[in-house]
Amino acid sequence: MRHAHRCTHLAVALALLAGCGRAPPRAPGIAVVDDAGRRVTVGIPVRRIVSLAPSVTELLFAIGAGERLVGRTTWCRYPPAALAVPDVGDGLNPNLEAVVARQPDLVVLYQSPLNETAAAQLERIGIATLVLRQDRHADVARHARLLGRLTNRTAAGDSIAATLDSLLARPRPVPRARVAFVVWDNPPTIIGAGSYLDELAQLAGARNVFDDIAAASAAVSLETIAARDPDLIVLLADSATAPAPGWLQRPEWQPVGAVRERRLLTLPAALFGRPSPRAPAAVTALRHRLDAVGAR
Repeated sequence: MRHAHRCTHLAVALALLAGCGRAPPRAPGIAVVDDAGRRVTVGIPVRRIVSLAPSVTELLFAIGAGERLVGRTTWCRYPPAALAVPDVGDGLNPNLEAVVARQPDLVVLYQSPLNETAAAQLERIGIATLVLRQDRHADVARHARLLGRLTNRTAAGDSIAATLDSLLARPRPVPRARVAFVVWDNPPTIIGAGSYLDELAQLAGARNVFDDIAAASAAVSLETIAARDPDLIVLLADSATAPAPGWLQRPEWQPVGAVRERRLLTLPAALFGRPSPRAPAAVTALRHRLDAVGAR
């Protein structure tokens, strides 16, 4: 009953916006093809943005357009100034009623099947919507240029993009450690070559033992992790001093040598939890952490 009531309320809200012309009027626009292959006309400069992706929220502040944000997700916590922006809920399968209430002239969503319906509904009532993929640092560079153009922060966007392009062009050092990023335990889920974490590992002097998997992440068996025998298991946590997760104690994980011998490296999600303009700092921090655990 509660779900039905909410859906009815949302439908009425969307109908009112569409029928009464309350969607924000669009300024003269430019055509953009987003990462879902959709051709979208975006009025410029964009003045009211709802970001449904933490990496986009961070990027908007980095290019000096943070004051354009009128809505963010619960997970958009960096920079600290983002916490002052109204929270509209989750970024996947978002609360459209909360998003529409912010009267945005642009909504940015993370590319996911869960967001396809949301993008279509917002477009139907005249709110420009961009679906952006954010898996690698090249994506951040592209989006810095795009968002800089849309917010009249072109120079700042181009500068961030150039910094990331330069970072990615660096020669990779000889790997000193073989690592496996484990981001979930049941089913065991690891990071593949399609992720920004694989890039950070390479740039810091480590090799991801699952770099033959093209996807950003994949579920694998415990036997596969054990057979690859990484020097270190890399985990993400709220802080680098967070206690080790309980699943590391479970008997089924003990055949993995790095788990059994507690060869673990915990990275703070605040810096490593998404691809961002802070990639150079993340590379330096990871290199130092590899030094600290004696990676050779």
